[in-house]
Amino acid sequence: MPTPIKVILSILVTITAIAAHFFQASVDQETTPWIVLMLGAFMIMALWLFPEAGNKNSKR
Repeated sequence: MPTPIKVILSILVTITAIAAHFFQASVDQETTPWIVLMLGAFMIMALWLFPEAGNKNSKR
């Protein structure tokens, strides 16, 4: 996946995770907002660390 797309996805995941965190906090959840932030951070980390699945023999 090209780097510009990864950057855009990272920004969108960050915005969504922060919005979900504040929404969950506004409805008086105690644990869920922090789980949402950790899941967002994990998703961004996985996007950058793990390679894209595909056939190794295919030529682009």
